[in-house]
Amino acid sequence: MSALTVSAADEKRVKGMGFLNNKGTDNFNGRIITVNGKITAAQQRCIAEAAEKFGSGEVVFTTRLTVEVPGIPYDKIEEFQAFIAKEGLVTGGTGSKVRPVVSCKGTTCQYGLLDSYAISEEIHKRFYEGYRKVLLPHKFKIAVGGCPNNCVKPDLNDLGIVGQRIPEFDEDSCNGCKKCAIEKLCPTKAAKVVDGVLEIDKDVCNNCGRCVEKCPFDAIADGTYGFKIYIGGRWGKSVAHGRALRKVFTDKEEALSVIEKAILLFREQGKTGERFAQTIDRLGFENVEAQLLSDDILSRKDEILAAELHLKGGATC
Repeated sequence: MSALTVSAADEKRVKGMGFLNNKGTDNFNGRIITVNGKITAAQQRCIAEAAEKFGSGEVVFTTRLTVEVPGIPYDKIEEFQAFIAKEGLVTGGTGSKVRPVVSCKGTTCQYGLLDSYAISEEIHKRFYEGYRKVLLPHKFKIAVGGCPNNCVKPDLNDLGIVGQRIPEFDEDSCNGCKKCAIEKLCPTKAAKVVDGVLEIDKDVCNNCGRCVEKCPFDAIADGTYGFKIYIGGRWGKSVAHGRALRKVFTDKEEALSVIEKAILLFREQGKTGERFAQTIDRLGFENVEAQLLSDDILSRKDEILAAELHLKGGATC
């Protein structure tokens, strides 16, 4: 193994650019942002060529849907960035900031209740790119799940979005069938025929939408699409399950504004070094929820962004 020549200051500098040191060497993993885990064939070819030209010839996929090229020498980092830029690719995804967005394939999945690729790309542009220079108490992870199957575990992220389809039950159309099609197929057992009429327990129903259009008498002919938002999830050495806001949002812009309010709240009221889950525990869930459901924090946006906060940085893992 060759002697190390890269200084700690330079190592820290390039880490902020998305290059993480291969321990014990002067080589680095170049972390390429995929926006939401979806890249073109041309981009894949470019990454493969870059791996052979500048790295070890290998490509590594991360748990956060980014791509890393290992084995890049320190003095080749800028050449590597210029090479992948030809296909619109950039490096990054580190620091006490909004991290790259993770998305499931809800756009094409049979269970998908929202266009997860489209909304995650919008979140990426507005909050990963738009807030890239904004320092936070710690990293802030966002996940978009297309349905309550929760394949990307939205409730284990600082903020998670889950697609919803709220069943619209027409009691007058219900025949109270002894063998109710809705009761039979409901995966959460929220639907039951009681005294000759179907009842849906709202506290049990997860709005998966599988009951919509399944009643032969059109008792549930339609369902309202929406977004459930979880806050305060965390995976790692200390696990925290996120809690859902009480409101299911049926307007996309309103849901996206909650993301922005959560980031602003974390920056303003979080302590350097703590994750969003800890901020919520310290402030109280009901307090945080009330702030996210109002627009007061948005009125202070410029002031919050201009404040000199978290200059030390808090992302230690």
